[in-house]
Amino acid sequence: MSLFAIGDLHLSISNDVDKPMDIYGPRWAGHMENLEKKWQATVKVEDTVIIPGDVSWGLKLSEAEPDLAWIDSLPGRKLIFKGNHDLWWNGITRMNKMFETITFVQNKAVACEGAYICGTRGWITPDNDEYTEADDRIYKRECLRLELSLQEAALMQQEKQGEIIGVLHYPPVSKINSFSGFQQLFMDYGVRRVIYGHVHGEEGFRNTIKGNYHGTDYNLVSYDYLMGQPLKLL
Repeated sequence: MSLFAIGDLHLSISNDVDKPMDIYGPRWAGHMENLEKKWQATVKVEDTVIIPGDVSWGLKLSEAEPDLAWIDSLPGRKLIFKGNHDLWWNGITRMNKMFETITFVQNKAVACEGAYICGTRGWITPDNDEYTEADDRIYKRECLRLELSLQEAALMQQEKQGEIIGVLHYPPVSKINSFSGFQQLFMDYGVRRVIYGHVHGEEGFRNTIKGNYHGTDYNLVSYDYLMGQPLKLL
């Protein structure tokens, strides 16, 4: 059994959603077909895939349902976290009854493949040049949500040893050499690996945090950065 990650699938299967992705450059050409091919070749039924947000362009759950059903049809168990574009996300209890292979994760930790997966959406951080008072309220709320999920993971870890893997949708810091409350929390709870998405385009890839900082490895797993190839974590 293996653990993979890939985010920012940006699906729009519903006839009520018109959002072609190929307008964003060659990395997005035929992206559903490319993702399906690489997923099928990589992920087995017994594996798990973490999807850190921006799953569907649907505005309502009914519009996102065809996209989620398509994900459900792919091999493996899926752990889905919320992204900033997942406006359809509504009613976590109801959502978690909809699909056999999908678990929607919010304010909690999930035991998986000998690891404990936890996280939150995140937000832009105080080092961002466009940071406002409104952003500060959301940022602090997201730090609190992250800590709640880390606390649950730490309790699980006391019962049975295993690695805590942190998940964000936004990058944990806006500028590579800055430092955020998200990073402090990961340090406080001994998190050695964090995955995130949200970042797109060559300039974005160059200017986002990747690699080891303060003892934690940060991995960008957005679809276009990985070219549709799920990243193997464990």
